[in-house]
Amino acid sequence: MKILVTGGLGFIGSHTVVELQQKNYEVVIIDNLSNSSIDVLSGIEKITGKTPEFHNFDLCEREKVNQFFKNHQDLSGIIHFAASKAVGESVENPLLYYENNINTLVYLLKAQTQFQQANFIFSSSCTVYGEADKLPITEDAPVKQAESPYGNTKQIGEEIIRDTAKTYSHFKAIALRYFNPIGAHESAEIGELPIGTPQNLVPYITQTAAGIRNELSIFGDDYPTVDGTCIRDYIHVVDLAKAHVVALERQLQDSCKTNFEVFNLGTGKGSSVKEVVQTFERVTNQELPHKIVSRREGDVVAAYADTQKAKNELGWATKLTLDDALASAWKWQLKLRQTH
Repeated sequence: MKILVTGGLGFIGSHTVVELQQKNYEVVIIDNLSNSSIDVLSGIEKITGKTPEFHNFDLCEREKVNQFFKNHQDLSGIIHFAASKAVGESVENPLLYYENNINTLVYLLKAQTQFQQANFIFSSSCTVYGEADKLPITEDAPVKQAESPYGNTKQIGEEIIRDTAKTYSHFKAIALRYFNPIGAHESAEIGELPIGTPQNLVPYITQTAAGIRNELSIFGDDYPTVDGTCIRDYIHVVDLAKAHVVALERQLQDSCKTNFEVFNLGTGKGSSVKEVVQTFERVTNQELPHKIVSRREGDVVAAYADTQKAKNELGWATKLTLDDALASAWKWQLKLRQTH
């Protein structure tokens, strides 16, 4: 079966391509390389022994999207990762985010429904919940006003997909709401490749330990948590990638309860920023220079997943630990240091 993965050379996309190929799916990637590298293709090949079909273009180019679907009428499913994803950047440049994340989704869905392709998996985010009323966060938690344009594009994206699913009876969609993906493939052939200054905690930690950054800034230690730092649910990217294959197979086996389903993907456990720093130091024997700075706009106090629905309906749960994820992220950082 042939599966399209948009943004398939990105962090989560590339790990999902690996999992798909290891289960003998034929993968086609569309990626414009705006936040990824062509080198990832050879990393995927080294792990799986197979090079996926690759198309380098921007999904904002509507004609190219239509042409692609005309030429690929044998797709069994689409996993849509391609999107801009930095919260801070979205606050500074909202229109870029609406264009990149909404237009591309609309063009993709128009082409897909026109050519009768049925299965669609959307890369969503726990940011849709905003500051949750209670923890852990279930799929029934209210979707609050987004804290950032990025979060809003995920909310709007889900609404667009929900409306599409109501209209086209042959169309099945699943939105996967990720918590905080970290880590790298155990082979260290692929991992997170932030361009410029990392916006996420773990690549900033590994770059600091590698001497690329002077020190890590912890944004606020006066939150109402055990040690005053924010709490997040950090999920190993390989566990997350496997969940996409499970969700796709649910669609292919016709096991979906409705045309549009939503699942949280997390570990169900929250870890504070200080805890992540201490775990990293313990797992890698690296000392991490860090300082406390003032809070950052748009940060919620705590967010971690209720994982029951994914366990019960997808039969999926995380297997890898925070230790595993941080050790693999460090191994990947060391590999990058050798090769760049």
